[in-house]
Amino acid sequence: MPLPVIDPAHYEAQLAAKLARYSADFAEFALPEPTVFRSAPLHYRLRAEFRLWHHDGRIDYAMFDSADPRQPILIDSFPAAAEPIAGLMPRLRDAIQASEALRRKIFQVEFLATLSGECLVSLVYHRPLDEAWEAAARALAAALGIQVIGRSRKQKIVLERDWVQEALVVDGQRLRYQQFEGSFTQPNAGVNQHMLSWARAQARGLGGDLLELYCGNGNFTVALAPLFDRVLATEMSKTSVRAAHTNLADNDIGNVTMVRMASEEISDALAGGREYRRMQGVDLAGYRFSTLFVNPPRAGLDDGTIALAKRFDSILYISCNPETLRANVAALAATHRIAAAAAFDQFPYTHHLECGLLLQRR
Repeated sequence: MPLPVIDPAHYEAQLAAKLARYSADFAEFALPEPTVFRSAPLHYRLRAEFRLWHHDGRIDYAMFDSADPRQPILIDSFPAAAEPIAGLMPRLRDAIQASEALRRKIFQVEFLATLSGECLVSLVYHRPLDEAWEAAARALAAALGIQVIGRSRKQKIVLERDWVQEALVVDGQRLRYQQFEGSFTQPNAGVNQHMLSWARAQARGLGGDLLELYCGNGNFTVALAPLFDRVLATEMSKTSVRAAHTNLADNDIGNVTMVRMASEEISDALAGGREYRRMQGVDLAGYRFSTLFVNPPRAGLDDGTIALAKRFDSILYISCNPETLRANVAALAATHRIAAAAAFDQFPYTHHLECGLLLQRR
């Protein structure tokens, strides 16, 4: 896909095209008019990564167009980047340029920032990192007021910590999230706040217990848990599970049980399949599930999870891929109807659209 042209003058037109496609693709399912949540047109991404291109004795940030993947496009600025990243980029580049220990064989830089202005930078190299690198990196972190991580093959050096502390305001509440380097987090925090608020609005009044699959670091769990009696949440990534436990504790949420299991495994367990060691101590029979919440990867829900979903009165589905979402809705159409819809423009100036649906039993 070609690099997007980030121009606020084109924002409404590109969003209108995505919304028209969304409505057309789901027309056969009687899609209600989606509630639309726009992005800020500039400085909306809290995650970004760039190659560092060495040329003519200097380094520059570079991106690549899929139409010509061998030819770097050198950039001085990236208007999609959130202000903490945008302001840091030239200062970081110049500091690396000025230090042989930091510059030698560096090939990539990754940024993770927060709405409050924290910034964690990962510097990635084609060489082992030594004491000279660490001393230079510590000076860099102190000078720029950032967290720094160094990476090379089979090596990771964390100078202070490998996470940032985010705070999101949802329905007037301040929710705290520890976000780890290398783990998935929603890149557009402004739109993420809208996603959390919309999900809460749909869940309000459903009652009973909630099953959440693909819970990640607890992004939605923290927001939804207070609206249910109990929550059973699943996630496979060890780092994300660790972050989720921290985030639940930091937000004083005590009604969530976390299990590190794949969606296929929990579907099998709930269907009366084999016993899973990671489910020991969890009284599945004691739950009174009313609602399933899913925010799956782009592949959508597998057949076993679709079969599980059919057992729920309500399904809250946040999707990053309208194509697999459509296939999943078609598979559920005999048992569930679309009661509410939303569109979240997480990735302006691209064809991507995040979709939200509330499905209720017919």
